[in-house]
Amino acid sequence: MIRVLVVDDSAVMRAFLGRVIAAQPDMELLAASPDPLLAIERIRRNAPDVITLDVEMPRMNGLDFLRNLMAVRPLPVIMISSLTRQGAETTMRALELGAVDFFPKPASFDQLESGAQEIADKIRAAAGARVARRRPHVTTGPAPLKATLPPMGQPAAPAALHRVIGIGASTGGVEALREVLTELPERMPPILIAQHMPPGFTETFARRLDTLCRIHVKQADDNEVVRAGVAYIAPGGRHLLLMRRGAGYYLRVTEDPPVNRHRPSVDTLFRSIARAAGPQAIGVMLTGMGGDGADAMLEMSQQGAYTIAQDEASCVVFGMPRQAIASGGVREIASLTDIAGRLEALAGT
Repeated sequence: MIRVLVVDDSAVMRAFLGRVIAAQPDMELLAASPDPLLAIERIRRNAPDVITLDVEMPRMNGLDFLRNLMAVRPLPVIMISSLTRQGAETTMRALELGAVDFFPKPASFDQLESGAQEIADKIRAAAGARVARRRPHVTTGPAPLKATLPPMGQPAAPAALHRVIGIGASTGGVEALREVLTELPERMPPILIAQHMPPGFTETFARRLDTLCRIHVKQADDNEVVRAGVAYIAPGGRHLLLMRRGAGYYLRVTEDPPVNRHRPSVDTLFRSIARAAGPQAIGVMLTGMGGDGADAMLEMSQQGAYTIAQDEASCVVFGMPRQAIASGGVREIASLTDIAGRLEALAGT
């Protein structure tokens, strides 16, 4: 039985989360606290398996609570975040501090109810997540130097039909992607990323990564020419596909129906890369729950692509890499700390 502690000053959210948890045969609501200081006392007496945590609360905000928790008694935490730019930035900081996942607070009651299955799935994934006492990543120096990209309205040299890297991730993927991308040199093939994330968060995520990386990182735009040295993140709530045009590549961003319940879907991205780049592609499956991307990674492998899955020991949740390995589409299993080096070597930079 997964014991859940809800920490939220909103009575509506406490009631909603309580109903979701009570409806699950494998979950139990340990307590629903409007105050983080009361929650600390509850944790001391009877630690939960998962905590859902609001950001804005009286007496102590969610980030301070999370920072203290992860330094002293790490537990799986799902942040409850508002759908604002400030909320997205706070969510990124929470994930850096050690939160396992987040759930966007919907704007209406109907949207709230429609998210019940998603929050239940996130709680199950969090219950099996690996969390550890950690010191958060801190950037103290200036942003890495990189060449300036030409303005989008000006012609740019497209990436020729050579190496393309596709990366798929879900739960735990925000920090995994940061660890991989910040280690890559400026001269890398184009990188296309499908990270399961709702609308409103991917632009903030891309902007944050761009300040940390030597490569450029941006949210993908429809019909955009693909350039070397750039990582493109699928916009939240949309699919990202790689297409061929003449001697180069371009992107399609679509609102086609979800695949494997996800949009963006790793399957959709990887399948398009398999068709457009074939043996010139490299596929990477990072931490995440479920099986999105496993079938398409097999298709990539069958087309001659080199495929890598993150190993279980370094995953927050091993679900997606496990399924990709089980499907037979993975050529190499690597620790998260080794993946950037492998990509650099395979790309021949």
